[in-house]
Amino acid sequence: MNKIIEKNISGKKVFGLFILTNLVYAFMLMVTIPKTMAFSNGLKLLDMMPTGYDFNYVNKLFSTLDDIGRETYLTNQIPVDMIYPLLFGVSYCLVMAYFLKKINKLHTPFIYLCLLPVIAGIADYLENLGIISMLNSYPDFTETAVQTASIFSVIKSISTTIFFVALLVVLILLGIKLLTKKSSTI
Repeated sequence: MNKIIEKNISGKKVFGLFILTNLVYAFMLMVTIPKTMAFSNGLKLLDMMPTGYDFNYVNKLFSTLDDIGRETYLTNQIPVDMIYPLLFGVSYCLVMAYFLKKINKLHTPFIYLCLLPVIAGIADYLENLGIISMLNSYPDFTETAVQTASIFSVIKSISTTIFFVALLVVLILLGIKLLTKKSSTI
């Protein structure tokens, strides 16, 4: 893992992946999610529920979406959300590695922080597979299917939250390092 990360943390590569990832995310936020939510009568999509959901909520959402909304979810939102987790996992893994290198912590146990976005991406894929399965089997999806997809939604949100908190701490440490370096040269 270290060799792959070390080979791919040039500023241009990290910045390019970061921009691409966030363009895809912006597209979801501004296009595919609103397009799908137009059928939801204000109910949140499962992808947007960080604390999970239960059988009754999924049933209510899918019922409210009706045939066209469920089809929109399946053919508009989900395909874009099958690209995003890979981009998120790779991009933010490299972002963390880039900044860890700047504070001389890349070759320490802190390298494992780079796995958090990868875990979030894998959980996002498993969440998506669960949503696809439920959309395709509606109204005959099971409580187990809902619980499984919900668990992956929660894992995705927890690992993402921990990642961004860790990234913030690393950026603060970098800021302190730069300010200390600057003040010592004055």
